[in-house]
Amino acid sequence: MKYPILIHPDPRLKKVCDPVADLSDELRTLADDMLETMYDAPGIGLAAPQIGKMHRLIVLDCVKEEGETPRPLIMFNPEIIASSDDTNVYEEGCLSIPDQYAEVTRPADVSVRWIDMNGNEQTEDFGGLWATCVQHEIDHLNGKLFIDYLKPLKRQMITRKMQKLKRERARA
Repeated sequence: MKYPILIHPDPRLKKVCDPVADLSDELRTLADDMLETMYDAPGIGLAAPQIGKMHRLIVLDCVKEEGETPRPLIMFNPEIIASSDDTNVYEEGCLSIPDQYAEVTRPADVSVRWIDMNGNEQTEDFGGLWATCVQHEIDHLNGKLFIDYLKPLKRQMITRKMQKLKRERARA
């Protein structure tokens, strides 16, 4: 099932999500639906609050090349346990802030710990686009958007564009 993606500004995008205490079949189904929603969008990452679900759950797949094998990752309760001093600058976008992009500086490499679909703890090191994406999605779980890294004027400009987009969509 595909979910509608919330558009900023929405109060749910600013809330800190609750940890997943128990992996239910309902949550596993939600994770699969989130992957379907993300691929359809199309995007490389999606966090549960972006579809109005306040769980610490993210999905991502940064394989973008045609013909390459997709690598969908589902992370319950993801947390960054280490990050590099080296930084990377990526032009980031967000499915909740359509057609708006801005350069964001983040640690170049991160180690992430999470619970997988089977309830097992996983740890992996990510670099490049994967590192940027996983940090962006974990930010969502903490009520933070990529535009929060921008200067106030640029952030306000993007927010106004999103308010206008929401009004236009409401009228349609």
